Amino acid sequence: MQRQGPGGSAAFRFRVAGVILLLAHLLLVAWLTLRPLDVMWMTAANFEPLAGIKADLALGPLQAFRRISEGLLLLAPLGVLLPAAGGRLTVSPLASLARTSAAGALISLAIELLQTGIPGQVVDVDSLLLNTVGVALAHLLVVPAGRAWLRRGRGVGRGVSEARDEGRARREASSPSSQGTTPTITRVGIAP
Repeated sequence: MQRQGPGGSAAFRFRVAGVILLLAHLLLVAWLTLRPLDVMWMTAANFEPLAGIKADLALGPLQAFRRISEGLLLLAPLGVLLPAAGGRLTVSPLASLARTSAAGALISLAIELLQTGIPGQVVDVDSLLLNTVGVALAHLLVVPAGRAWLRRGRGVGRGVSEARDEGRARREASSPSSQGTTPTITRVGIAP
């Protein structure tokens, strides 16, 4: 059984909280986007990139801001919740952004595909674009700074030799006699 370090249980609780919040957010998004709507008329599906955003901009600045913001903010929390659910503190920022953006795009694509069979819901490729950009922006604004803050608090990211020296000193201090490690016999086979 592996022993957890001083911050191990806190990291586990943080990861569990991330998973719970992620599931709650996905349930809310599913309820908002996948329920049938009772509408008098529907617009046609939009498969031309940026055509819906151009149409929103033609409605005026306030209406365009509201519609574009809705598209950006719908899945934006995933930019923070997906890395929190993953629980990694030491990871390449670019790889994390790419993984999170790709997951956000796939979730948005799944929503758009599921909307094809729901009455009152219209498929819009611009929703996919805005949702993905929202996930990426939220990730860029929060995750690198949050990970750096958590690493400073837990002491993660120190040099390997510093951590090794500290671990060796801790083991030597806890053993009753510091005579070194127990010798082992090499090349002894395991009996059948």
